[in-house]
Amino acid sequence: MKKPYVAVVDDDSAFANYLRTFLSLRGYDTRSYSRGDEIVATIKQGDPPDIVLLDVMMPGMNGLDTLRALKSAKPDLQVIMLSGREQASTIVEAVRLGAADYVVKPDDPEGLGEIALDAAIKSAIEKTRLVSEITELRRQLSDDQDRAFLFWGDSPDMSAIATVIEQVSDSDVTVLIRGESGVGKELVARALHEQSLRKDKPFVKVNCAALPTELLESELFGFEKGAFTGAIQHKPGKFEFANHGTMFLDEIGDMSFPLQAKLLQALQDGEFSRLGGKADVRVDVRVITATNCDLESAVAAGKFREDLYFRLNVVTITIPPLRERREEIPMLTDHFVKKYSVQYNKPFGGITPELARLFLEYEWPGNVRQLENMIKRMVVLGSETAIIHELTQPSSPLHHWPHTTSSSTPRPTALPLQPVMPPPAAAAAPVAVAGAGPAAIGINSVAAVAAAAGAAGNVSLKDIARTAAREAERELILRMLTRTRWNRKEAAEILGISYKALLYKIKENGLDKAS
Repeated sequence: MKKPYVAVVDDDSAFANYLRTFLSLRGYDTRSYSRGDEIVATIKQGDPPDIVLLDVMMPGMNGLDTLRALKSAKPDLQVIMLSGREQASTIVEAVRLGAADYVVKPDDPEGLGEIALDAAIKSAIEKTRLVSEITELRRQLSDDQDRAFLFWGDSPDMSAIATVIEQVSDSDVTVLIRGESGVGKELVARALHEQSLRKDKPFVKVNCAALPTELLESELFGFEKGAFTGAIQHKPGKFEFANHGTMFLDEIGDMSFPLQAKLLQALQDGEFSRLGGKADVRVDVRVITATNCDLESAVAAGKFREDLYFRLNVVTITIPPLRERREEIPMLTDHFVKKYSVQYNKPFGGITPELARLFLEYEWPGNVRQLENMIKRMVVLGSETAIIHELTQPSSPLHHWPHTTSSSTPRPTALPLQPVMPPPAAAAAPVAVAGAGPAAIGINSVAAVAAAAGAAGNVSLKDIARTAAREAERELILRMLTRTRWNRKEAAEILGISYKALLYKIKENGLDKAS
């Protein structure tokens, strides 16, 4: 644990040395400054102490002026004022400027730390800790709200998952979350915790794939002093930290077979023993696990305990990959662009229709996480050129990143998609075939696309496939809108997509002008 860092600012070198000795004996890291401008410069350079002990009377920049500059540079900095005599006006001004406390220097410095200073420093350190915790909680709240927005799309699958979460969050049943990397398994786990009766208690996450077996066991269950070389003191495990709260075990499929037995005991009996411990430790923890691997195959191969599998698999939530809920991509894209434009102070006006189309066509092996990172890079660079290049060039690594649909991750229970019925025959609107020369090639059917391309002689198969797909999509949307007399909500239900996705596609295909 990092020692609190206390800066001493006093032009009296003898008294400053005494303070440094006093602080060092009590476990603080210290550094001394003889002038106010020195500590102000240090703060502005990004090396702030936790506490500042500041003398009121100093040559040049006095204590109050220094306090004013320090609070301007770092408002949450805890500053304790030191003075040789008690002056009411000085105390009032120091408090007004934001001083944490005001301590009078006694004539006998040996008594200084016995009463006022020791208490003032401890109080200031506690305030620093609380400020840090509040800042972190606010950041987490902002992140959770942001993540909740990203996760809870309006697709039928995600709506069904939200319903399951509401149904099981208040119970203490174990939940197994399945899905590919980047789909948001941790978000589901946090949602289960936030909607449960344990929401005010700890949420503790452990990645089972990040540590070797020996370290993972001590991380989960803790150890006693002398349990192994280097165990110089007792250390509680994550299960103890999560007591009365929720434990999220990510990548549970990577846990070693021997450690699985100890986990099973903790789940069944609510107790375990620390490494090197003689007595059992009892805890009350709700366990949520996640995996992207095929646990059934691991059980069949003898790599995962069958009894643990059944213990974990009480309720299963499977999150579909992003490519199976493409209607959420425009909403996610817009959100990420706005988020990182603000975060990096680099305004980005939005993506072009070409990139929006590529996003809808891409398979997204990295799912929402990949989309977020791609847009983050685009905003930082201020251009989408590199992203378009990656998505369109066959030599790009993105085109050689295979994805597989594992038998261990079946589709979640969700609202059924409406079947798309073949529309009645109708003439298709002419489209332009990319790369077919300066003049657009008018076509009236998918077959005509191939004929036109063959005649042009310079159109790639990839371009033809995209052109045909876009034309088929445009024609189907137009027919459904015509059939429903441009009732967009009814058309979206027939097409099996969300209302927002349909509005986006209407605009993308230029159909908004036809209405």
